[in-house]
Amino acid sequence: PDFPKGFAAFNTAYGDITVNSYLIWDPRARIAAAFDTGANCQSMLDLVNAEKMALRYIFLTHTHPDHIAALATLATATQAEVWSSELEPVDYPGAKFFKENVHFHVGTIAVKTLFTFGHSPGMTTYYITGLSWPLAVVGDSLFSSSMGGSPTHFAEQFRNNKEKILTLPRDTVLACGHGPLTTLAQEKQHNPFLAQ
Repeated sequence: PDFPKGFAAFNTAYGDITVNSYLIWDPRARIAAAFDTGANCQSMLDLVNAEKMALRYIFLTHTHPDHIAALATLATATQAEVWSSELEPVDYPGAKFFKENVHFHVGTIAVKTLFTFGHSPGMTTYYITGLSWPLAVVGDSLFSSSMGGSPTHFAEQFRNNKEKILTLPRDTVLACGHGPLTTLAQEKQHNPFLAQ
């Protein structure tokens, strides 16, 4: 799936792993939203500045350190609102918390919150419409050919993935917390946890 405009992915090193963060924007309104920050947000900031955008929101999929390592830097540089799930409040001054099935708007783009917890208490998937493809930023709920683990809440993760992610449109692009982008159709066919 190709996004000619309005979507960018960033991959940064955190210790011996890499972590993804994402940016969406309305090219006309020049309003943007970030999803997680990764370990370093400089490339994201460079794009925001180069495109003369206003970063309005920083949405967190969850609060594990690799996903929010650059939160203070990004929030300070942009004055964006910081949002996380009410089930997993982020410890950041002025942060706001949402319930499930809340809708945000980034210009003409709609963002809906889905609670897909298990890997963490408030893991959130953001379902996004208004770009060239439907997009789900799934954090560590699901990966290409794998899924987010949990030593104690794996059953919840599995159930939430099946009920809330697998029921999205088949052409939905999945933007995962680690690893490559994938599509729901591909995961339904090839993911050993989810193949039907």
